[in-house]
Amino acid sequence: MPRLSWLCGERGFKTLCERINLLMTTEQPAYRRVVLKLSGESFCHAGERGISMDAVTLMARQIIRASKLGCQVAVVIGGGNILRGAQFKGRHGDHIQEATAHYMGMLATVINGLALQDALESLGADTRLMSAIRMDGVAEPYIRRRARRHLEKGRIVILAAGTGSPFVTTDTAAAQRALELEADILLKATQVDGVYSDDPKKNPHAVLYRQLDYNTVREQNLRVMDQTAIAQCMEHDMPILVFNFLTEGNIERAVRGERVGTLIGRKLED
Repeated sequence: MPRLSWLCGERGFKTLCERINLLMTTEQPAYRRVVLKLSGESFCHAGERGISMDAVTLMARQIIRASKLGCQVAVVIGGGNILRGAQFKGRHGDHIQEATAHYMGMLATVINGLALQDALESLGADTRLMSAIRMDGVAEPYIRRRARRHLEKGRIVILAAGTGSPFVTTDTAAAQRALELEADILLKATQVDGVYSDDPKKNPHAVLYRQLDYNTVREQNLRVMDQTAIAQCMEHDMPILVFNFLTEGNIERAVRGERVGTLIGRKLED
């Protein structure tokens, strides 16, 4: 101790000790690797359509803070802010086939991916945009081993175009990617605080669940993710955390393992 103090002076020695203490007390992530599912609505302001770069940049800052904790982050994005395949059902069905509408929705997710990639990189993050539909001019093709390697190198990976197949939601795509990439948890970012017994916007007495098991979600038909996504996570024991992305810092809190939102997993033993 005296020798270090002599080498760098009393003031420098104090600063060195403070830095060492900071490194030793820095919070570690609870998860090594996560897949974060973002809806298209997170790319625009409430009640609006299209892309708001203010909203995208706000999301990018949260993702970067989570990544800087040492957690590997892959992001699966929706495209509902631009286009939903379901909107072409009904009277439009005579002109646009449902499969075509789904492909249009997948392309919308690539547009969102490009916006998020630029927002992340403008803030200094190293990223890769990967698409399940080949479009080599704007994104890498999604290859599982390549995606894992990017994550291992500390890059934030943006996964667009769903699974590349029609009739599959981006929720199911997120569950699929979480399993393929061996994530520790699937983070589902929403505009409410978690899973409620009823729509909290319509029923002020709706109860917020802090923990649920897969069977309860399916039996009560709780609007968390589509049934296929829930079934996949249940079969392979992939936990899901549903939380509010509008609350600043919630992505970081989720990665640290703090109690936010609703955790869905296997039924606890009595």
